[in-house]
Amino acid sequence: MTHYDLLLIGTGSGNSLPGPEFHDLSIALVEKGTFGGTCLNVGCIPTKMFAYTAEVAATPANSARFGVDQTLNSVDWPAIRDRIFGRIDPIAESGEEYRVTHEDNRNMTVYRGVGHFTGPKTMVVATANGDEEITADRVVIAAGSRPSFPDVEGIEAIGAHTSDSVMRLEELPATMIVLGSGFIAAEMAHVFSSLGVHVTLIARSQVMLRAQDHDVAETYTRLAGDTYDVKLGFAASKVVRNENGSVTITGTVDGVLSSVTADEILVATGRVSNADNLDVAAAGIGMRTDGRVAVDTYQRVLNPAGEVLDGVFALGDVSSQYQLKHVANKEAKTVRHNLLHPDSMIETDHRFVPSAVFGHPQIATVGLTENQAREAGYDIVVARQEYAGIAYGWAMEDTTGFTKIIAEKGTTKILGAHIIGPHAPTLIQILIQAMSTGQTAADIASTQYWIHPAMPELIENALLQITD
Repeated sequence: MTHYDLLLIGTGSGNSLPGPEFHDLSIALVEKGTFGGTCLNVGCIPTKMFAYTAEVAATPANSARFGVDQTLNSVDWPAIRDRIFGRIDPIAESGEEYRVTHEDNRNMTVYRGVGHFTGPKTMVVATANGDEEITADRVVIAAGSRPSFPDVEGIEAIGAHTSDSVMRLEELPATMIVLGSGFIAAEMAHVFSSLGVHVTLIARSQVMLRAQDHDVAETYTRLAGDTYDVKLGFAASKVVRNENGSVTITGTVDGVLSSVTADEILVATGRVSNADNLDVAAAGIGMRTDGRVAVDTYQRVLNPAGEVLDGVFALGDVSSQYQLKHVANKEAKTVRHNLLHPDSMIETDHRFVPSAVFGHPQIATVGLTENQAREAGYDIVVARQEYAGIAYGWAMEDTTGFTKIIAEKGTTKILGAHIIGPHAPTLIQILIQAMSTGQTAADIASTQYWIHPAMPELIENALLQITD
């Protein structure tokens, strides 16, 4: 048994914690997989690099309306894949090398292997050299999440791809089933359909991206259906791998038996916390009903009775409902501060958490949807501005994009904002800033210059609808 001052579990956002301020502490760092976590290796970064490539590949199909004759001659999948992971993999490798060998980390011991708790602040790690037992005064759990599989017969036995594996395919299949309708499914369907794969997206719900504002979700679903096959209301019941290697998924639509066959299937039905893999119950750690580690606003871990476990923190997907890298990073800053300043702890502000979908078109959102605002009892005003109504929208010939801003009537307090269209994740930032700093629509609509004819006029014109 080896005792440490601090035990860190996971090298995603948790890997950002150790710095010069921790050099007087002995630290154990446990990682079972690739350094860098979900975002770097199988999530945000590679998916967005693929999504941008997909935008480039899709450009010729839309060029005629600009009087430009373009064609997509070919897609070199290995070159696309290797460009992306040729940049990412060295980052993961150098990150591990830094923690293992650099003199900055002489106070740190890296344990490569699967760890599980055997008691309070006690963990056993199955390493290549055998089991290692670790204890620590303080523990940070940042073990992330993994793809989840729906309750469909055969789904785990037939070698289905997830977002962890699909981006490293040896070659592009001619056809692909994407099972799911959330942001991972939307982004991956966009990527592979743009690269020439015949995609069939299968959704149990009646709309894609159902957590989005209803106008945004309905628009995205319609536009996606113009690009690839979208089967809504499909209750999948069974998946089989056929003798020729293809995959067939069977289910019902409105009670009628239906099936789809393709070369490959991507399961993109969400992610689940890795808390269960850590045997957290053995450490007296409480769990949410969805399998997440229970924490308070200071990122302190709670026991099953809801009481704080002294010296135990958690952050990121293992405990967060958001499963977003920028949230994990924010929570890591909270944990870092609270480890260094236990007598003056800070809370994580989760009031205005934005998110984006890098599909086609792009989506960005923050705050309440229209329905949520009404259900919360707000007296609201809803502004909607089309891309087609601003000059730069004319330049892009965009006839489907829009922003929707929900504000409280009278005060013009911004309650939520939703954008679907080009560069949506960039355009929404001014509204995130306004909500986070307490600025109202009236505060920002007419107190600054808005560059004409730039894309932020989309936001300006919507705000003016609220304040006029």
